[in-house]
Order: sequence, then structure tokens, then C-alpha cells
Amino acid sequence: MRAFLDGSIGWLVLNRPERRNALATPMWAAIPPLMKLLDDSLDVKAIVIRGAGSEAFAAGADISEFGSARSDAEAAKSYEQLNGAAFAAIRGAAKSVIALIEGFCIGGGLAIVLACDLRVAAPSALFALPPARLGLAYPLDGLRDLVATVGAPAAKELLFTARRIGTEEALRIGLINRIASDAEAETRALCAEIADGAPLSIAHAKRAIDLIAEKPGHLSQAEVMDLATRCFNSTDYAEGRAAFAEKRKPRFGGT
Repeated sequence: MRAFLDGSIGWLVLNRPERRNALATPMWAAIPPLMKLLDDSLDVKAIVIRGAGSEAFAAGADISEFGSARSDAEAAKSYEQLNGAAFAAIRGAAKSVIALIEGFCIGGGLAIVLACDLRVAAPSALFALPPARLGLAYPLDGLRDLVATVGAPAAKELLFTARRIGTEEALRIGLINRIASDAEAETRALCAEIADGAPLSIAHAKRAIDLIAEKPGHLSQAEVMDLATRCFNSTDYAEGRAAFAEKRKPRFGGT
């Protein structure tokens, strides 16, 4: 795993290309602190998660670990707590989190993608959820992410059949937001659009939508209303009104 800043974008890279970025235990454990590092940076306006190379976003959890990490129900519970902390860190970021997807996006890789806010895919992307082929039970929070993204009927079909789907079907069912031949350029353009917005307004929209969609770890209605109050009391709100009146681009500072 590695994380770095590039302008206003914070990048989190699943860096195991020799194994199609299969997610080993140390990688799961590294996600929460790296997400916090990027989310806490005042320079970061959006966070992008991607796989190293173009062959895969992530080909899933490292199955070679399953003999020990998921040897029985108790071991599986501990392993899922590690996964759960990684997904919660992605969902819980105050910044917008975008998945940039190339190649295989399977199992645990797709679960990471579903924890993100937005998803941009290259035409090469392939998606699947294979628990039915492995005899596993899919974690409940992961199911909530899946249903909030594609709805119950599509979620059932993906899990019941475990079949792989391409980008056109993924776009049709709402699994991804955009397909682009140059997915990185498209993602950077999307991040630039987000960076032009008022950070507090975007944070409120993110939390409010997650509440309505009943995403795992969503804030309460009272907490979302507090975020709305912060927006209306912010200097950014005053700047937005002034910029509109003066017919100029607003300069938002996130306060």
C-alpha cells in the first residue's frame, strides 16, 4: 500500500501488481491509517483509490490466507473485523472518495469500490462477487453498501450467480458512475470539478445522502442537520453569495 498527494488529490494505491493487487492482511490493516492521513490533509479536496498497474484494481482478498484467516467462524469473524475497519475508514472520510477501476475488480476489491462515493471505470474493468463459489457469507455492512448502490434485485443477482460483468452492465445497474477510455484523466477531471465546490457543502451532501441510503456508519439526522447549520454559518456561504452577485468564480476555503 502507498499513499501520496498530487495537487489537491490524495492517492491511495493498492500496490501488489504481481498478485493482481490481491488484498493480504497487511494491506487491509494499512488502509485506515493511510485514509486518515489523506483525509486530514488540508491540501486534499478528493481521495482516489486505485490498483497499481492496469491489470487489476484488486482481484479480491488473498485466498492463500483463507486457510488460517478464515479457517472457522471465529477466525472469519476476526478477519471480517479487519476488513470492516478498512471499509469504515473509506466510508467515514470527510472528503469525497473516488474509485478508479481498471481490470479485475473482484470480491474484496469490489467491496472497497462500493465503500467509495463515486466510481470511474476503464473499459477493461470486470466485476464479480464470488462468495457463492467459495462457500462464504458476505458481511452485512458490505451487503448494505451493495444494496445502497445497485438495489436489492441486482445485488441478489450478483451474489446468487457470482458471474462477472463488464462496464456496460455495471453502468446500467448503477455499480459505476462513468466509463472512460482514459479512466485516470476522467478521474482527475472529476476531482477538479469537486475541488471547485464548497467543502462543507459537499461534506453535508455526502453525509445526508448516506443517511437517506442507510449506508453503514451513516450519521444521525441530528448530526446531518448540524452540518447544514455549519454550511449556513460558514464564510464559504458568504463567499458563494458574494461571488454570485459579482459574477466571478468563488474562492472557497472550507470554513
